[in-house]
Amino acid sequence: MNFVSVAEIAKKWNVSDRMVRNYCAHGRIPGAFLTGKTWNIPADAIKPERESKKQFSENKLLNILKEQKDMKLNGGIYHKTQIELTYNSNHIEGSTLTHDQTRYIFETNTIGVEKGTINVDDIVETANHFKCVDYIIDNALKPLSESMIKELHFILKNGTSDSRKDWFNVGNYKKLPNEVGGEETCQPKNVKEEMKKLLSAYNEIKDKSFEQIIEFHKNFESIHPFQDGNGRVGRLIMFKECLANNIVPFIIDEDHKLFYYRGLKEWENEKGYLIDTCLSCQDKYKAWLEYFKIEY
Repeated sequence: MNFVSVAEIAKKWNVSDRMVRNYCAHGRIPGAFLTGKTWNIPADAIKPERESKKQFSENKLLNILKEQKDMKLNGGIYHKTQIELTYNSNHIEGSTLTHDQTRYIFETNTIGVEKGTINVDDIVETANHFKCVDYIIDNALKPLSESMIKELHFILKNGTSDSRKDWFNVGNYKKLPNEVGGEETCQPKNVKEEMKKLLSAYNEIKDKSFEQIIEFHKNFESIHPFQDGNGRVGRLIMFKECLANNIVPFIIDEDHKLFYYRGLKEWENEKGYLIDTCLSCQDKYKAWLEYFKIEY
Protein backbone atom coordinates (compact mmCIF):
# COMPACT_ATOMS: atom_id res chain seq x y z
CA MET A 1 0.00 0.00 0.00
CA ASN A 2 1.22 3.48 -0.88
CA PHE A 3 1.14 6.18 1.77
CA VAL A 4 1.14 9.96 1.31
CA SER A 5 1.55 13.01 3.53
CA VAL A 6 -1.03 15.20 5.22
CA ALA A 7 -0.26 18.01 2.78
CA GLU A 8 -0.90 15.80 -0.24
CA ILE A 9 -4.24 14.57 1.10
CA ALA A 10 -5.25 18.09 2.12
CA LYS A 11 -4.63 19.31 -1.42
CA LYS A 12 -6.50 16.34 -2.91
CA TRP A 13 -9.54 16.85 -0.66
CA ASN A 14 -9.40 20.66 -0.80
CA VAL A 15 -9.26 21.03 2.99
CA SER A 16 -6.69 22.38 5.46
CA ASP A 17 -3.75 20.35 6.76
CA ARG A 18 -5.14 20.81 10.25
CA MET A 19 -8.46 19.25 9.25
CA VAL A 20 -6.67 16.17 7.88
CA ARG A 21 -4.66 15.80 11.10
CA ASN A 22 -7.87 15.99 13.10
CA TYR A 23 -9.45 13.29 10.94
CA CYS A 24 -6.41 11.11 11.62
CA ALA A 25 -6.35 11.83 15.34
CA HIS A 26 -10.04 10.90 15.65
CA GLY A 27 -9.56 7.64 13.74
CA ARG A 28 -11.66 8.73 10.79
CA ILE A 29 -9.12 7.72 8.10
CA PRO A 30 -8.71 3.91 8.11
CA GLY A 31 -5.10 2.78 7.78
CA ALA A 32 -3.53 6.11 8.79
CA PHE A 33 -0.71 5.79 11.32
CA LEU A 34 1.94 7.92 13.00
CA THR A 35 5.67 7.70 12.49
CA GLY A 36 7.06 9.97 15.18
CA LYS A 37 4.97 13.09 14.68
CA THR A 38 4.19 12.47 11.00
CA TRP A 39 0.94 10.97 9.76
CA ASN A 40 1.14 8.37 6.99
CA ILE A 41 -2.12 8.19 5.06
CA PRO A 42 -3.19 5.59 2.48
CA ALA A 43 -2.99 7.18 -0.97
CA ASP A 44 -6.45 5.86 -1.84
CA ALA A 45 -8.08 7.06 1.41
CA ILE A 46 -11.60 8.46 1.03
CA LYS A 47 -12.50 11.81 2.57
CA PRO A 48 -14.66 11.19 5.68
CA GLU A 49 -18.25 12.34 5.55
CA ARG A 50 -19.41 14.60 8.32
CA GLU A 51 -21.05 12.48 10.96
CA SER A 52 -24.83 12.67 10.80
CA LYS A 53 -25.10 13.09 14.55
CA LYS A 54 -23.42 16.47 14.17
CA GLN A 55 -25.84 17.67 11.50
CA PHE A 56 -28.31 19.28 13.87
CA SER A 57 -29.30 22.02 11.43
CA GLU A 58 -30.09 22.60 7.77
CA ASN A 59 -27.61 25.47 7.91
CA LYS A 60 -24.26 24.17 6.64
CA LEU A 61 -22.33 27.00 8.26
CA LEU A 62 -23.91 26.37 11.66
CA ASN A 63 -23.03 22.67 11.40
CA ILE A 64 -19.42 23.52 10.57
CA LEU A 65 -19.15 26.08 13.38
CA LYS A 66 -20.55 23.53 15.84
CA GLU A 67 -18.26 20.76 14.58
CA GLN A 68 -15.13 22.91 14.70
CA LYS A 69 -16.08 24.24 18.14
CA ASP A 70 -16.52 20.72 19.51
CA MET A 71 -13.24 19.62 17.88
CA LYS A 72 -11.47 22.70 19.26
CA LEU A 73 -10.16 23.22 15.74
CA ASN A 74 -7.88 26.20 15.18
CA GLY A 75 -7.41 27.90 11.83
CA GLY A 76 -10.95 27.43 10.49
CA ILE A 77 -14.08 29.56 10.25
CA TYR A 78 -14.96 28.98 13.92
CA HIS A 79 -11.53 30.23 14.99
CA LYS A 80 -11.84 33.23 12.63
CA THR A 81 -15.35 34.04 13.85
CA GLN A 82 -14.37 33.89 17.52
CA ILE A 83 -11.48 36.32 17.13
CA GLU A 84 -13.12 38.76 14.71
CA LEU A 85 -16.50 38.93 16.46
CA THR A 86 -14.95 39.29 19.89
CA TYR A 87 -12.27 41.80 18.91
CA ASN A 88 -14.55 44.04 16.85
CA SER A 89 -17.56 44.00 19.17
CA ASN A 90 -15.42 44.76 22.23
CA HIS A 91 -13.38 47.35 20.35
CA ILE A 92 -16.55 49.24 19.36
CA GLU A 93 -17.31 49.52 23.08
CA GLY A 94 -13.87 50.89 23.96
CA SER A 95 -11.71 47.83 24.69
CA THR A 96 -8.01 48.67 24.44
CA LEU A 97 -6.89 45.15 23.55
CA THR A 98 -5.31 44.77 20.12
CA HIS A 99 -6.35 42.21 17.55
CA ASP A 100 -3.20 40.18 18.31
CA GLN A 101 -3.84 40.28 22.05
CA THR A 102 -7.41 39.10 21.48
CA ARG A 103 -6.11 36.25 19.34
CA TYR A 104 -3.49 35.26 21.95
CA ILE A 105 -6.14 35.08 24.67
CA PHE A 106 -8.27 32.79 22.52
CA GLU A 107 -5.42 30.57 21.35
CA THR A 108 -3.28 30.37 24.49
CA ASN A 109 -5.33 31.81 27.36
CA THR A 110 -2.43 34.23 27.91
CA ILE A 111 -1.74 37.82 26.93
CA GLY A 112 1.47 39.58 25.95
CA VAL A 113 2.15 43.15 27.09
CA GLU A 114 5.28 44.96 25.90
CA LYS A 115 4.58 48.30 27.55
CA GLY A 116 1.86 50.27 29.26
CA THR A 117 -1.05 48.84 31.19
CA ILE A 118 -4.21 46.92 30.32
CA ASN A 119 -7.60 47.18 31.98
CA VAL A 120 -8.36 43.86 33.67
CA ASP A 121 -12.02 44.16 32.66
CA ASP A 122 -10.97 44.21 28.99
CA ILE A 123 -9.25 40.86 29.48
CA VAL A 124 -12.13 39.34 31.45
CA GLU A 125 -14.76 40.53 28.97
CA THR A 126 -12.72 39.19 26.06
CA ALA A 127 -12.52 35.72 27.63
CA ASN A 128 -16.21 35.96 28.50
CA HIS A 129 -17.15 36.99 24.96
CA PHE A 130 -15.53 33.81 23.61
CA LYS A 131 -17.91 31.89 25.89
CA CYS A 132 -20.83 33.95 24.58
CA VAL A 133 -19.98 32.98 20.99
CA ASP A 134 -19.91 29.30 22.01
CA TYR A 135 -23.27 29.81 23.71
CA ILE A 136 -24.98 31.24 20.63
CA ILE A 137 -23.58 28.45 18.44
CA ASP A 138 -24.82 25.76 20.84
CA ASN A 139 -28.22 27.45 21.23
CA ALA A 140 -28.69 28.93 17.76
CA LEU A 141 -31.77 26.82 17.00
CA LYS A 142 -33.60 27.67 20.23
CA PRO A 143 -36.18 30.47 20.12
CA LEU A 144 -34.88 33.79 21.35
CA SER A 145 -36.09 34.39 24.90
CA GLU A 146 -35.63 36.71 27.86
CA SER A 147 -33.75 34.01 29.76
CA MET A 148 -31.35 33.47 26.85
CA ILE A 149 -30.67 37.20 26.50
CA LYS A 150 -30.09 37.54 30.25
CA GLU A 151 -27.77 34.54 30.18
CA LEU A 152 -25.68 36.19 27.45
CA HIS A 153 -25.40 39.31 29.59
CA PHE A 154 -24.41 37.26 32.63
CA ILE A 155 -21.72 35.37 30.72
CA LEU A 156 -20.34 38.60 29.24
CA LYS A 157 -20.14 40.62 32.46
CA ASN A 158 -19.48 37.88 35.04
CA GLY A 159 -16.28 38.48 37.00
CA THR A 160 -15.88 42.11 35.91
CA SER A 161 -15.65 45.06 38.30
CA ASP A 162 -19.24 45.91 37.30
CA SER A 163 -20.41 42.53 38.59
CA ARG A 164 -19.34 43.58 42.09
CA LYS A 165 -21.75 46.52 42.07
CA ASP A 166 -25.19 45.64 43.39
CA TRP A 167 -26.91 48.30 41.31
CA PHE A 168 -25.34 47.01 38.09
CA ASN A 169 -27.53 43.87 38.14
CA VAL A 170 -25.42 41.51 36.01
CA GLY A 171 -27.61 39.03 34.16
CA ASN A 172 -30.72 41.08 34.79
CA TYR A 173 -32.37 44.25 33.57
CA LYS A 174 -31.07 47.68 34.54
CA LYS A 175 -31.96 49.43 37.79
CA LEU A 176 -30.87 52.92 36.72
CA PRO A 177 -31.85 54.97 33.65
CA ASN A 178 -29.24 55.17 30.86
CA GLU A 179 -28.71 56.77 27.47
CA VAL A 180 -27.27 55.59 24.16
CA GLY A 181 -25.70 58.05 21.75
CA GLY A 182 -27.21 60.92 23.74
CA GLU A 183 -30.71 59.50 23.27
CA GLU A 184 -33.05 58.49 26.09
CA THR A 185 -33.82 54.79 26.46
CA CYS A 186 -36.57 52.80 28.14
CA GLN A 187 -37.04 53.55 31.84
CA PRO A 188 -36.03 50.64 34.13
CA LYS A 189 -39.59 50.12 35.40
CA ASN A 190 -40.83 49.56 31.82
CA VAL A 191 -38.02 47.33 30.50
CA LYS A 192 -39.55 43.97 31.37
CA GLU A 193 -42.85 44.81 29.68
CA GLU A 194 -41.16 46.29 26.59
CA MET A 195 -38.85 43.31 26.20
CA LYS A 196 -41.78 40.89 26.45
CA LYS A 197 -43.66 42.84 23.78
CA LEU A 198 -40.60 42.96 21.52
CA LEU A 199 -39.88 39.23 21.84
CA SER A 200 -43.52 38.24 21.46
CA ALA A 201 -43.90 40.13 18.18
CA TYR A 202 -40.55 38.91 16.89
CA ASN A 203 -41.14 35.24 17.73
CA GLU A 204 -44.48 35.28 15.92
CA ILE A 205 -42.48 35.57 12.68
CA LYS A 206 -41.77 32.04 11.47
CA ASP A 207 -38.93 32.67 9.02
CA LYS A 208 -37.15 35.88 9.92
CA SER A 209 -35.68 37.97 7.12
CA PHE A 210 -32.40 39.85 7.14
CA GLU A 211 -34.29 43.13 7.62
CA GLN A 212 -36.44 41.76 10.46
CA ILE A 213 -33.35 40.60 12.37
CA ILE A 214 -31.80 44.05 11.99
CA GLU A 215 -35.04 45.73 13.03
CA PHE A 216 -35.14 43.61 16.19
CA HIS A 217 -31.59 44.74 16.92
CA LYS A 218 -32.51 48.39 16.50
CA ASN A 219 -35.52 48.01 18.83
CA PHE A 220 -33.42 46.09 21.36
CA GLU A 221 -30.82 48.84 21.42
CA SER A 222 -33.53 51.49 21.80
CA ILE A 223 -34.84 49.72 24.90
CA HIS A 224 -31.24 49.26 26.14
CA PRO A 225 -32.37 46.77 28.77
CA PHE A 226 -29.07 46.33 30.63
CA GLN A 227 -26.94 48.81 32.54
CA ASP A 228 -24.04 48.12 30.14
CA GLY A 229 -23.14 45.53 27.52
CA ASN A 230 -26.24 46.12 25.40
CA GLY A 231 -24.34 46.59 22.14
CA ARG A 232 -22.32 43.40 22.48
CA VAL A 233 -25.33 41.33 23.56
CA GLY A 234 -27.35 42.83 20.71
CA ARG A 235 -24.73 41.99 18.09
CA LEU A 236 -24.41 38.44 19.46
CA ILE A 237 -28.19 38.08 19.09
CA MET A 238 -28.01 39.22 15.45
CA PHE A 239 -25.32 36.64 14.72
CA LYS A 240 -27.34 33.90 16.42
CA GLU A 241 -30.54 34.81 14.59
CA CYS A 242 -28.80 34.81 11.23
CA LEU A 243 -27.58 31.27 11.93
CA ALA A 244 -31.05 30.22 13.11
CA ASN A 245 -32.67 31.48 9.91
CA ASN A 246 -30.05 30.18 7.46
CA ILE A 247 -28.80 33.68 6.66
CA VAL A 248 -25.09 34.43 6.28
CA PRO A 249 -24.15 36.29 9.48
CA PHE A 250 -22.01 39.40 9.73
CA ILE A 251 -19.65 41.20 12.08
CA ILE A 252 -19.73 44.98 12.52
CA ASP A 253 -16.07 46.01 12.33
CA GLU A 254 -14.11 49.21 12.97
CA ASP A 255 -14.46 50.35 9.36
CA HIS A 256 -18.25 50.26 9.64
CA LYS A 257 -18.65 51.49 13.22
CA LEU A 258 -19.71 55.05 12.41
CA PHE A 259 -22.04 53.88 9.63
CA TYR A 260 -23.53 51.41 12.10
CA TYR A 261 -24.17 54.16 14.65
CA ARG A 262 -25.69 56.37 11.96
CA GLY A 263 -27.92 53.51 10.83
CA LEU A 264 -29.26 52.94 14.34
CA LYS A 265 -29.92 56.63 14.86
CA GLU A 266 -31.60 57.19 11.48
CA TRP A 267 -33.61 53.95 11.32
CA GLU A 268 -37.00 55.62 11.57
CA ASN A 269 -36.13 58.03 8.77
CA GLU A 270 -34.04 55.77 6.50
CA LYS A 271 -33.73 52.03 7.12
CA GLY A 272 -31.31 51.68 4.22
CA TYR A 273 -28.40 53.17 6.17
CA LEU A 274 -28.27 50.31 8.69
CA ILE A 275 -29.31 47.61 6.22
CA ASP A 276 -26.61 48.61 3.73
CA THR A 277 -24.00 48.70 6.49
CA CYS A 278 -24.93 45.20 7.62
CA LEU A 279 -24.96 43.94 4.01
CA SER A 280 -21.46 45.34 3.52
CA CYS A 281 -20.26 43.49 6.62
CA GLN A 282 -22.05 40.36 5.40
CA ASP A 283 -20.10 40.55 2.13
CA LYS A 284 -16.89 40.44 4.16
CA TYR A 285 -18.06 37.32 6.02
CA LYS A 286 -19.02 35.72 2.70
CA ALA A 287 -15.47 36.30 1.49
CA TRP A 288 -14.20 34.35 4.51
CA LEU A 289 -16.62 31.52 3.71
CA GLU A 290 -15.31 31.42 0.15
CA TYR A 291 -11.74 31.29 1.42
CA PHE A 292 -12.59 28.32 3.67
CA LYS A 293 -14.54 26.65 0.81
CA ILE A 294 -17.85 26.74 2.72
CA GLU A 295 -21.04 26.86 0.70
CA TYR A 296 -23.69 29.40 1.59
